[in-house]
This record gives sequence, C-alpha cells and structure tokens, in this order.
Amino acid sequence: MWISYLVPVVLLIMLLAASIRILPEYKRGVVFFLGRFQRVMGPGLVFIIPAVQRMQVVDLRVITMDVPGQDVISQDNVTVRVNAVLYFRVVDPEKAIIQVEHYVNATSQLAQTTLRSVLGKHELDEMLSERDKLNKDIQEIIDSSAEGWGIKVANVEIKHVDLDESMIRAIARQAEAERERRAKVIHAEGELQASKKLVEAANVMSENSAALQLRYLQTMSDMSNKNASTIFFPLPMDVMQAFRDMGEYRRSPSPRSDSRGDDSSDEVSG
Repeated sequence: MWISYLVPVVLLIMLLAASIRILPEYKRGVVFFLGRFQRVMGPGLVFIIPAVQRMQVVDLRVITMDVPGQDVISQDNVTVRVNAVLYFRVVDPEKAIIQVEHYVNATSQLAQTTLRSVLGKHELDEMLSERDKLNKDIQEIIDSSAEGWGIKVANVEIKHVDLDESMIRAIARQAEAERERRAKVIHAEGELQASKKLVEAANVMSENSAALQLRYLQTMSDMSNKNASTIFFPLPMDVMQAFRDMGEYRRSPSPRSDSRGDDSSDEVSG
C-alpha cells in the first residue's frame, strides 16, 4: 500500500527537479512558452513548466574569439596572411537567440569577411604601421552589423601579418636604403653647418691679425704632434703680408706706363 504513495512523491520530485533552474549572475535564460517568446529570466532561482516552457541559457560575459588566418590581397597587390582576435559580448539575450542561429558562429564568419574586406582596401605599409586605425575600422563595421543580433563588439586586435621570405627581404632592403638616405642627409646638413661656421671664423680672423697669428701657431703645433718627422720653418705674419703686398703691387697697373701713354698721346695730338 505504501507503493501507491511512493509513486506520486517520486513523480513530484522529478517534476520539481525538471522545473527548477539556478542561473549565475553572468547568465540569463530566454524562456519560450509553447514556442513563443515569453520573457528573459535570471539570475538566481528560475521555475519553468516542463513540456510547456523551454529555456535557452545565454552567457553575458565577454567572449574572446580567435579569428582564423585570412589570405588578404592588399591594394598594392601583395598577398599576406592575417589573423586577429575579437572581443564581444551579448547585451540583448532575446535578439541573440531569436534573430540569429548560433550567434557565436555568425559573429566569427562576420569577423572573417570584414577582416578581408577592410584590409584589402589598404596597402602593405598601412597594415604594418597603422594597426590601431585598422583595428578601429574593423571593430566599427562588425559592431554595426552585429548590433541587430544583440551583440556588442568591444575590441578587435590584429595579431599577425605574415609575409613570405621574398617580401621580408624586400622590406629589409627598403629599411636599409632609408637609413642610408637619412645618414647622407644628416652628413650633408653637418657639412653645410660646418662650412657656415668656417666662413664666420674666416671673417673674424681677417678682421683681427692677432687671431690669425694664433691660428697659425695652433696649426703648427698640431702638425708637430701628428707627424714627428716633418720639418717646417715658421715665418712671421708680417713677412707673409709683405709677400702678399708685393703680389698685389705686381697685379696693379704701373704708373710709369700710364704716364708714358699720356705723353705719347700728347705727341700724337700735337
């Protein structure tokens, strides 16, 4: 006779076990009543009616998705393989269940196609140097497309841009040529500045004979330190000035020739 009481008790326990759900803080339950959406429940203790209500659980935490590597042809016709990582979360559990089937898989496919589309519009140099801008562009496009699914894209990060060996060598040669160009430009700028300073120093020495004499003595001292076998005979600056004056005198027209020319012209005129 006790069996007649045991069966209902067991059925009641099974019914309660099938009706009770405990959802943590980071999960929500989308409840359907006879196939129609009823409400979003949770977190905490949730009761549903078996065989009448059905609940699908949605995780609200940020999902980290590794986007598989994609073969991308850049705008300058360079083939590269790019992979990225995507951070997103569900903000509307109702849309994530009703509007799209398998929202995680759909977001992954959307990220792959967007990655190829956006990077294909840029050159290789931009892919390597402007990753922050490209990450922002990809994130905005995916976020606007997945908004109707109740999904918020927090961030997109390009992880690797893989190049073949020939392209790596070409980039290395380009970087080396750029460094050589900068070195030549810096050397030329240094020569220009040095020439200007030399001109200024020459002007100062030409105005002051004492400064020129000191420079002359310093030059002789440097020559004696570098080449011990060199023998030189210093001359006073006054002697050098005398030779310079003689050279200028020889180059100037002679006053006697001018006077003779004047006399001959007078004779001819007479």
